[in-house]
Amino acid sequence: MKDLVEAIAKALVDHPDQVVVRSVDGEQVTVLELRVHPEDLGKVIGRQGRTAKSIRTLLGAAGMKLKKRYTLEILE
Repeated sequence: MKDLVEAIAKALVDHPDQVVVRSVDGEQVTVLELRVHPEDLGKVIGRQGRTAKSIRTLLGAAGMKLKKRYTLEILE
């Protein structure tokens, strides 16, 4: 799942070398923390959060197959 988020983020940004995804496992939910270059933050979030919402939807759908829950946090 971490690789999926990383691949999507690298395709969206201008500085793909600065994309970092960290996985934090919890009891019920696995949190994926996404860090990008400050200039690329808007590209990952998108207008009115549409791109971020789409990435979260993909995570939810892929998580259903694995029977796990994932959340995405975009960090500054």
